[in-house]
Amino acid sequence: MTAQPIKRVGSSAGRVQSGRWDEEIELLARALPTDLARALHERTDPGELLEIVLDLGREPEARVPGREVLLADHPVSGSDLDHVANNVGQFGDDNRAGIERTLHRVSAIRNRSGRITGLTMRVGRAVTGTGEIIRDIVVSGQSILLLGRPGIGKTTMLRECARLLADELRKRVVIVDTSNEIGGDGDIPHPGIGRARRMQVRTPLLQHAVMIEAVENHMPEVIVIDEIGTELEAAAARTIAERGVQLIATAHGQTLENLLVNPTLNDLLGGIQSVTLSDEEARRRGTQKSVLERKAPPTFDVLVEIQDRDRVAIHMPLADVVDTALRGPLLTPKIRMRTREGRLISNVDAPVVLTPEPPPAPPSPNKPLGIFPYGVSRHHVEQTIEELETDGARTACDRLRAVGCQSTS
Repeated sequence: MTAQPIKRVGSSAGRVQSGRWDEEIELLARALPTDLARALHERTDPGELLEIVLDLGREPEARVPGREVLLADHPVSGSDLDHVANNVGQFGDDNRAGIERTLHRVSAIRNRSGRITGLTMRVGRAVTGTGEIIRDIVVSGQSILLLGRPGIGKTTMLRECARLLADELRKRVVIVDTSNEIGGDGDIPHPGIGRARRMQVRTPLLQHAVMIEAVENHMPEVIVIDEIGTELEAAAARTIAERGVQLIATAHGQTLENLLVNPTLNDLLGGIQSVTLSDEEARRRGTQKSVLERKAPPTFDVLVEIQDRDRVAIHMPLADVVDTALRGPLLTPKIRMRTREGRLISNVDAPVVLTPEPPPAPPSPNKPLGIFPYGVSRHHVEQTIEELETDGARTACDRLRAVGCQSTS
C-alpha cells in the first residue's frame, strides 16, 4: 500500500470543520502549550484524532487515520516537553502517565540521563458496543484471550467486556490495571468500566503479584488483565484459571501462531513439549517418533484475534485448536464481522467438524476368511476358530483341517 503523504498545514491554513470537542479530548488539548492547543483545535477533527507526537527538535504533529497534520512550523523545544509533563500525571517505571479520570495515555522517550526527549499522547476512548461481537462468549463464563496488533482496539474491547459483565450480569469484576489504560488515571476509575473494581499496579514488574492478590483478597468472579507479557504473568494467569475464576485478558501477539512459537507465552495455550513415541505408536499415527504435544490444558477456553475494528477470528475450543495445530495445518478460524448497519455476520454457528477416519469395513460374509499362521501351534489356531462359534469360523476350521497348517508347533 502506498504511504499517504504528510499533510503539512501552515499558520495560514483555514479552520477544519471539526466535530464537537468533548470534555475528555479537551483535557488532552489543555495539556499542550497554548499555541499547539490552538492549532490542534483549528486543524484536526476530534473524532478522528488518534495521537499527538512531540519529539525534541522536530515539528509537532497530530495523527489521524491515514495522515499526519503538522501543528506548527517550528520544532518542539525542551520547554514544550516540560510543559506537557507538568500538566499530566506522574510517569511510572514504564514511562507512562495519564490525565486523571480520562483514558488518555502519555508515553515518554528519555535520553541516557533520564531527560524527556519525546512524548506520545495517545487518545483513549470508551466505545460502548465494541464487545457485542463476542457478547455470547463473554456471558458464557469462558476465559477469553484477545490478540491483535497495537492500536487495533484490544484494550477498548477489554474495557467493554468488563463493563458488560459488571453492569448487565452483575458479576464481581476486578480489573488489574498496570498502566491505568483500562480504568484511566487517578484514584477514581473512569465510568467506562461500569461497576467493575480496579486494582492499580505500582510497577509493571509486580503485575503477577497483584493478579494473585486480586484472587486471594477480593473474591472476584471475573478478572480482567491487559498485556500479559512475562512468564510470571502467564503462570499467575494459569493459577487464576485453575481456581475457577473467569479470565479475560490481552497478550503480546497478533495471531495464534505467534503464541505457539513464543516460549514465554505458549504456557497460556497449555505449553508445548517434545514427546518421543514408541515405534508402534508412531506407525499408528503415521508420524515421526518425535512429535510436539500440549503439556496441560490451556489457561483460556477461547482465543480471539482482532483483525479489524469490526472483524474478529475466533479459535474455540482452544484445546482442540492447539492440538490440531501441533499435528498439522491450523484449522480455519471462525470469523465474525459487523456491518456498517450494525448487523453481525458469523459462521460460528456452523463450525468446521473434523471427520475422523472411518474404521475399516468388516469382511464380507460371502468372502472366505484367509488365515496365514506363522510360528503358531496348529492346535491353538483350531481352538481359537472353534471358540468364535460362527458358521464362518466352523467353515474355516474345516478347511484348515482339510488342507493342513504349516506351523512350527
